[in-house]
Amino acid sequence: MDSEGAQLSATEDTRPATTLPFTQPVLQAKNLVKTYGKVVGLDGVDLELYQGEVLAVIGDNGAGKSTLIKCLTGAEIPDGGEITLNGRRTNFKRPQDAKQFGIETVYQGLAVSPALDIASNLYLGRELRKRGIAGSLFRVLDTKKMRLNAKAELDRLGISTLQDVTVAIENLSGGQRQAVAVARAAAFGSKVVVLDEPTAALGVRESNQVLDLIRRLRDEGIPVILVSHNMPNVFDVADRIHIQRLGKRAAVITPQSHNMTEAVAIMTGATAV
Repeated sequence: MDSEGAQLSATEDTRPATTLPFTQPVLQAKNLVKTYGKVVGLDGVDLELYQGEVLAVIGDNGAGKSTLIKCLTGAEIPDGGEITLNGRRTNFKRPQDAKQFGIETVYQGLAVSPALDIASNLYLGRELRKRGIAGSLFRVLDTKKMRLNAKAELDRLGISTLQDVTVAIENLSGGQRQAVAVARAAAFGSKVVVLDEPTAALGVRESNQVLDLIRRLRDEGIPVILVSHNMPNVFDVADRIHIQRLGKRAAVITPQSHNMTEAVAIMTGATAV
């Protein structure tokens, strides 16, 4: 997707009732290893993310969820194993490398600028400049174009609570700020969108709005990795669930094959798979 925004549209929930077909993964990790001195963060972890699916990653504290996501998105460099994107091996050294290949991450801290408006945050770090000498020499921003594109992007995602893209982020609710962060990821995440605890500290209504956004991304064919402790949310939107335990992948299940109690049992080691 180019810097003028993604072509997204709202469709109904079409999540498959079973695991997706075994096609080539969009993003795949094989035998990932990451250690911090004597502390093992990842111990031979595999992961597969397929086109048009929501893959939830769950696990107890210290299970390796954050380390896994950081390795997939360039924030950490694994000590062993390999990561492939559309079948080609990657070698991300920093998050910017992953972004260049269409992998966008929304961290729990959101990384939005409260003083800037919605449109400016959507294009943060990818600002559009005016054509001609004004943009190339004097680096004048094309504010009008960014605002028009931002409004079109929010409309495509069905975000009805953000009508005025000139409003500063500091004047928005927590759910609205999260919506801006997700919309930015959707606009530029042409291959993969990674969401780290996107509904943390949100109320029920705002959480549902974020979950609707995740469904819209999936229905547009954009695969989503959802890291969450909220089991009802996970079972609501996930197509498959990757369970981490003690630095390893304990299991991959679906909402159709297991219930929440069984997932928690695997996650805590009460049940082996």
